[in-house]
Amino acid sequence: MPPTSVVVTLDKSTNFSLVQVDDSETSIFLEKQRTASTKQYSWLLLLKAQRILSLFPWVTMGVSKTYLSVKKRIALSDSTTDEVKYKENIMYKFVKAFLAISVIILGVELFAYFQNWDLNFIPNEAMGLVHLCYMSWIGFRGEYIAPFITMLSQFCVLLFLIQSVDRFILGIGFFWIKFKKIKPVIDANDDGFCDAEKASTFPMVLVQIPMCNEREVYQQSIAAVCQLNWPKDRILIQVLDDSSDEVIQILIRNEVNLWKEKGVNIIYRHRFVRTGYKAGNLHSAMSCDYVKNYEFVAILDADFQPNPDFLLLTVPHFKGKPDLGLVQARWSFVNKDENLLTRLQNINLCFHFEVEQQVNGHFLNFFGFNGTAGVWRIKALEESGGWLERTTVEDMDIAVRAHLNGWNFIYLNDVRVLCELPESYEAYKKQQHRWHSGPMQLFRLCLPAILSSKISKWKKANLILLFFLLRKMILPFYSFTLFCVILPLTMFIPEAELPIWVICYVPVTMSILNILPSPKSFPFLMPYLLFENTMSVTKFNAMISGLFQLGSAYEWVVTKKTGRSSESDLLAFCERESKGLNDERIQRRLSDSGLEMMGKFKEQETQVAVEKKKNRIYRKEVVLALLLLTAAARSLLSAHGIHFYFLLFQGLSFLVVGLDLIGEQVN
Repeated sequence: MPPTSVVVTLDKSTNFSLVQVDDSETSIFLEKQRTASTKQYSWLLLLKAQRILSLFPWVTMGVSKTYLSVKKRIALSDSTTDEVKYKENIMYKFVKAFLAISVIILGVELFAYFQNWDLNFIPNEAMGLVHLCYMSWIGFRGEYIAPFITMLSQFCVLLFLIQSVDRFILGIGFFWIKFKKIKPVIDANDDGFCDAEKASTFPMVLVQIPMCNEREVYQQSIAAVCQLNWPKDRILIQVLDDSSDEVIQILIRNEVNLWKEKGVNIIYRHRFVRTGYKAGNLHSAMSCDYVKNYEFVAILDADFQPNPDFLLLTVPHFKGKPDLGLVQARWSFVNKDENLLTRLQNINLCFHFEVEQQVNGHFLNFFGFNGTAGVWRIKALEESGGWLERTTVEDMDIAVRAHLNGWNFIYLNDVRVLCELPESYEAYKKQQHRWHSGPMQLFRLCLPAILSSKISKWKKANLILLFFLLRKMILPFYSFTLFCVILPLTMFIPEAELPIWVICYVPVTMSILNILPSPKSFPFLMPYLLFENTMSVTKFNAMISGLFQLGSAYEWVVTKKTGRSSESDLLAFCERESKGLNDERIQRRLSDSGLEMMGKFKEQETQVAVEKKKNRIYRKEVVLALLLLTAAARSLLSAHGIHFYFLLFQGLSFLVVGLDLIGEQVN
């Protein structure tokens, strides 16, 4: 065989067994194949590069549009005075300059890192002084600061573990109720209660609609309540108007008169001295002489639209239960899919109603009254001291006092009442401040009464440890302290580094436990996690102000409504009908002075129509955004990994909220 030949043996020898190929020809063939492969690989790289480069115009356009949108919203920020406008302009410039400097420094440090720059050009004398100061700082932070931060972080993690156990137990109770299909049942022993053929068997029910300057929702609320299925002579509707606007007073009074002409037993009450907010309003209404003729009272806030069978589904549960003081229905939201803010609120409230209220109602016969969509036994209210004006959570106050007096509660998860969620961050922030400062005020006031009450030790422990401390104080404390203070500090004090499992599992576990009752919301898991940490600033501030009776503890702002109603709401026709007759009724009923008020109404309508929506700036959130983004840059340079991503997205979340870029704008 020639020496320049290559023998290739094939596995299948059916066609041929031996192939002789000249070595020179083989080299040429392999060279051509290598050249072709190189060209193909080059073309493949060019194709991928082209695809990558084609993304840049799309990304640039998206960033540009986002920037212009943010700039436009900030330009319309709320500035009522020149001084406020001047201060906000200064703050905007500071924020922009700080972010620009941070980006430049970060870019320089990254470039220096990859280029292996040597920074030893500093003189030895100065370098020695810098080295001495730096070593002193390292020793100080390692000996004094790091142990304190580590101890505080461990305490926060312990609080998280305790609350996780509580959430886990609530989850087991929730799945047990679902698995066993447990529902409150109506006692069938007493016949003749709410007999449809005998109106006299229906108990006397008082329905109260407290409202204050509720221009957007008063019509649909009154219309929904006036169409409740209940004998006309066994029900009285009280419209408790605390409005300070004279025009709105006239509109609400006119709406009441309209339904009264249709045969509805409804009255209008207005207080000239508005003290005690909602609690004072309800207390004033319960002091009327005719209230003694009624056995139950249903409370429905101005934006709530009950179904016609609301009373038929709630009041019969009192039959045969003389110790039952409250029947609470669930809230259902007509605008839960309106924007990202309402979707995130729906996750929280879904857990509250599906899990907390349902489990506590079934296993403990106690839960916090939600302030509306509930029916009270008037005797329970009176024996518990009635409505008090000492806190901003009068609903929780009366519930705790009724529980201490031995009254039981029932929660109906299947009975839902339509209402709406705040669509602007401004309205939601004020609502959450009141909801988290009020419980701390109440805890200070109720603690002696709880300790001296005659209820069992288990119920006392449940009230103090679980109801108040764990669910109202611990959550905002560790959420704010751990993720908004300790975590960014550990980027500058590496001796107190947080373990990765704390960064990952603590927030993710809590978020998953909260989102389980609403599985359709799982795509919003990460936004929910970030937003809840962002809201911890407001909740922590409210908790501290309520606990120590600071200035904002008694702040009460009526939550802004938009007047949205369900598309399938059968009351829409009645609403349109009454709205069409509104102006005619006003002109027919009012005196000459009233006609002047009608002119004011027209003027207000015109003013509202041309009023522009504006942004607001929340300084605390913006400051924390800068802290977190700076810590994220420090984390990137230190190669902390998961810490960087968490700090980056959390900082961006604070920045979005701080610049009021979530939810709707407000007028």
